[in-house]
Amino acid sequence: MAFMKRRPLLVLGIIAAFAALPAFAADEKKKPSDGDTFDQDTVLHDAEAFFGKGAEGLGKVIEKAFKENGRPVGYIKGQEAAGAITVGLIYGDGTLIMKNQKSRRVFWSGPSIGFDLGANASKVFTLVYAMKTPGAIFQRYPAVDGSFYYVGGAGINYQRRGGITLAPIRLGVGLRAGASIGYVHYTPKKTYNPF
Repeated sequence: MAFMKRRPLLVLGIIAAFAALPAFAADEKKKPSDGDTFDQDTVLHDAEAFFGKGAEGLGKVIEKAFKENGRPVGYIKGQEAAGAITVGLIYGDGTLIMKNQKSRRVFWSGPSIGFDLGANASKVFTLVYAMKTPGAIFQRYPAVDGSFYYVGGAGINYQRRGGITLAPIRLGVGLRAGASIGYVHYTPKKTYNPF
């Protein structure tokens, strides 16, 4: 008798389990495997080689990015120049490196507006998350930047769109203070039009 009462619950449990399988499988497909991502030690080693050993705060910035976003599927090694007097512009170029993919040149530019003043030239090491192919990077990413740039310091911010997260880590020369909003447009060819 007790089995008869539990039988509908058992049937509902089995149906729910089978219904959840496709969703679970889809989630598993979305997550990149460890073989398609970079571990923290590799990223830190490559970033130190790019910026130079002893870059102030670099290890802590990378640790923060891994804690908040997990393992990246790639990274961009590049440089950029930016300046602002309320309205700002940014231009950069670099090389996108992804596991099991051919490296690729990328360029970026964009406008910003806000309480922002100064100029900086930076080396940029951008961690790339949840991107399946190199060509998926070519779009506009909203950017909110409240960073303070100073000589010898590392900083990070996030740019997100369509499930892809870019985390630029900057180490540069110059002085820039304030907060701004805008976007960054990644392109396969160099352009001087920031829009």
